[in-house]
Amino acid sequence: MKLLLIVPHPDDEVYGASGTLMTYLEEGHVCGLVTLTHGEAGRTLGLCDGPEELSRMREVELAACLEVIGLPVHEQHAFPDKYLKDQPREPLIAVARDAMQRHQPEIVLTFPPNGSNGHPDHVTTHQVVKAAWDSLPEGQRPRLWYYASDTPPENEALLAQWLPPNTRHDVTRFVTRKLQAIGCHRSQALSTVDFMRKFPERITSETFYEVKS
Repeated sequence: MKLLLIVPHPDDEVYGASGTLMTYLEEGHVCGLVTLTHGEAGRTLGLCDGPEELSRMREVELAACLEVIGLPVHEQHAFPDKYLKDQPREPLIAVARDAMQRHQPEIVLTFPPNGSNGHPDHVTTHQVVKAAWDSLPEGQRPRLWYYASDTPPENEALLAQWLPPNTRHDVTRFVTRKLQAIGCHRSQALSTVDFMRKFPERITSETFYEVKS
């Protein structure tokens, strides 16, 4: 496998990496996604009632998004959305470690130490993926990438852990499909608007921080 994403929520795969996924898939590589929660604690925008209905809706949205991307390998887990930090760490670490060992990816992608935006689930996912990566024998570790932005956070706590990108992919040729994939996550329309307002350049340029051993 070329690239394995490990993220907490449906839609975490699409904003910053869908063009990169499309690039690798078009080149004939296998790529995959591990989603830790169903996103049931997210905003509904009046499209559904309650966490259970939102969970089902986001499952459908994610399936539609992955169909646009062309990503066939997806593993869905049911850890509680918004409360990953309160869960025992070892089961989460085991999920990440198992996925790395089974799929043998060349690259694993997840959130940076500050979670990009400080979201507790993003931060916890970073911590468990990093712990799983650290637990592998050195010769068996994949390359480790984090989502990264050229724009420094305004929040001082986030800025203290900011890692500027050192890897860039021009995904302009996939921009139409990327926007279509983003649009599949209808329930997350406010997140889409916020992303495009704050980081319009990341629609056509996907940027990452590669951890150097």
